[in-house]
Amino acid sequence: MLERTAGLEHELRDVEIRLGDPAVQSDQRRLAELGRRHKQLSEIVAAGQRLRAAVDDLDEARRMHSAADATERAELREMIDELEAIVDTATDELRVLLLPPDPNEGRNVIVEIRGAAGGEEANLFARDLFDMYQAFARRQRWKIEPLAASPSDLGGYTEVSGLIAGDRVWTRMKHEAGTHRVQRVPVTESQGRVHTSSATVSVLPEAKEVDVQIADSDLQIDVYRSSGPGGQSVNTTDSAVRVTHVPTGIVVSMQDEKSQLQNKQKALRVLRSRLLQAEQERASAEQSAMRRGQVGGGDRSEKIRTYNMRENRVTDHRIGLTLYKLDRVLAGELDDLSDALVQDEQRTLLAGDDT
Repeated sequence: MLERTAGLEHELRDVEIRLGDPAVQSDQRRLAELGRRHKQLSEIVAAGQRLRAAVDDLDEARRMHSAADATERAELREMIDELEAIVDTATDELRVLLLPPDPNEGRNVIVEIRGAAGGEEANLFARDLFDMYQAFARRQRWKIEPLAASPSDLGGYTEVSGLIAGDRVWTRMKHEAGTHRVQRVPVTESQGRVHTSSATVSVLPEAKEVDVQIADSDLQIDVYRSSGPGGQSVNTTDSAVRVTHVPTGIVVSMQDEKSQLQNKQKALRVLRSRLLQAEQERASAEQSAMRRGQVGGGDRSEKIRTYNMRENRVTDHRIGLTLYKLDRVLAGELDDLSDALVQDEQRTLLAGDDT
C-alpha cells in the first residue's frame, strides 16, 4: 500500500500543477473534477504519511528492544504494542481510502420523500422523516434548503424535497434511500390499534450546470396557479412552474416560491440531478434502475428500516441493527445508524477488494 501511495503522491503534485493551468481554470467541469480528485488524493497521501511514520517508529522500537537490557525491555514492549495498534489503525484507514472512489463523493444531495402505503398516516410519517433529516443536518453542520412540499390535509406531506449541502453528505445520506416503515397508533385511530404505514426516500446526487447541459429546446415550461391541501388556491398569480424534459419525459413541478423565476430555477436543479442519476444508471449495469431500486414500490414489505413507536425501537434491516432510542433518532440522532451503515459498506468493499 505504501508503494501505491508513493505513486499517488506524484499524481497529487501533477493535479496541483494542472489546477493552476489557466485553461483548466476556465473549464468549470474540469476544474470541479480536478478539485474533487485533489481532495481524494490529499486524504490518501496524508494517511500514507501517517502509516509510514508509524511503521518507521515501530521498526525503531523493535531495534531498540532487541538491543535493550532486561530492565528496558518491558517498557519497550509496551511501546511496541501501542505502535502496532497505531499501525493497524492507520493501515485500515488507508485501505478504505484506497478503495475505488464513489463517483458521487463530494456532491450535495437532493432528498425526496413521499407518503406511500397507509394513506394520511403515511403522509404524516413523510413529514416526520423530513423533520428528522433536517435535525440530522443541523447536527452535522450541513445546510438544508427546502425545495418543494405538497402538504396533506392533516399536516403531513404527500411529497417533500430538500437540498442538503455539506461535508460527506452523499457518504452518509445515500444509505437513507429506500422504503421506511412506521408502526404506531394513528391520530385518527379511536381504538388504540397499531397501524403500519410507509414512506419512500430517494437520495439524488446534486448535479451542477457543468455536469449536465440542458438545451432550451429540450424543455417544455408550463406555468399555473399554485395550490394547497384540498386543491385550494394559495396564490393569485401563475407562479407555479412545471418543467418537462421532452427527450426523457422527466417532469419536475415547483410552487413553493412566489416568484415564477425562483420556482423555475429550483425545478431545473432537481431536473439536472435526476438526469445525472439517469446517466449514471445507464453507465453502470450493476446500478441500473437505481431510483426504482432505492424506493421500490413503497410497499411495507420492501422496508429498509422500521420505526416502532410503542417500543421506542428502530431497526435497520440491512445490517440487523436495532436501537431502543427512536425518540432520539427522530430528533436527528442518526449517528449510530449512519456510522454502522458506512462501516458495513466499507467492509463489503474491502472484502471484494481482497478477492
